[in-house]
Amino acid sequence: MTGCQMRYLAFLSDEPQALAEFYQRHFALIELGRSNEGDVSLSDGFYNLTFLRRREALNEPHLENGLHHVGLQVDSMERALAEYRRTTYGEVVVDEPSGVHFGDVRFFDPEGMPVSVSEGGFGAPATREVRPARIQHVAFNSLLPQRILHFYSTVFGFREVTNSVKFRGRGRMNRFAGDGVTNLAIHPYFHDTEGHEARFGVNHFGFLVNDMDRRLDALSKEIQVAKRPANRPFAEYRLFDPEGNKFDLSQAKGWEVDIDVWEVDGERREGRFETGEPGTRQSMGGTA
Repeated sequence: MTGCQMRYLAFLSDEPQALAEFYQRHFALIELGRSNEGDVSLSDGFYNLTFLRRREALNEPHLENGLHHVGLQVDSMERALAEYRRTTYGEVVVDEPSGVHFGDVRFFDPEGMPVSVSEGGFGAPATREVRPARIQHVAFNSLLPQRILHFYSTVFGFREVTNSVKFRGRGRMNRFAGDGVTNLAIHPYFHDTEGHEARFGVNHFGFLVNDMDRRLDALSKEIQVAKRPANRPFAEYRLFDPEGNKFDLSQAKGWEVDIDVWEVDGERREGRFETGEPGTRQSMGGTA
């Protein structure tokens, strides 16, 4: 499967308008639409961030507030369905309402987490707009990260990135993959690392920015801002929005969004890199 990209991130909220206004205020997101039920969809120029009003009518297997599920744009629904049915147990495919707030159909990963799928771009711009703040990172917690990596690789064509291979070599369960725009991190739910956050499913997401100091100044007037621990190599700051959803800010560290392709400090860099001081990416001097 090729040509698939993550383009949608759904939240459940009791006050979706207020939450959407927070992200608009701090990240200049554009509004894509609102529903009569109170749902609000925004875009960073590529992603659709949808804040769904929590309600029984959504018919979700779980209705906890917070980050809920992701969505993938596919180049061929027929091929995506074939790969999904070939690589998973059962054939649970549920129709979604489509439109700006939903996908066309719903898949479920091997651990039962929902995935919206659409041949369209979830109402976001057809071509990627490069903006000062853009989503480039989504992180999951799973029981078996390798199984989730296999699902996203076989069904949606994600590529396991070089940094993931390094983690394998150190005996770590963490896996990382990319679709050319988004770095997908898949962490083990059960883990004893200091600072590990045990939230199953979508755990957090991350904005790449090119004006960190200005954004931190504005955000710190409204929410708590904390530096990431020194042993976390991929983002400088962790923040919690007004409803407790976690998101990262990165500028100098950035994320590997494809094999040896990094989005960092406002630009795309190709090659193999290591963390330098103070947290910048430095070339390892080759591509081997």
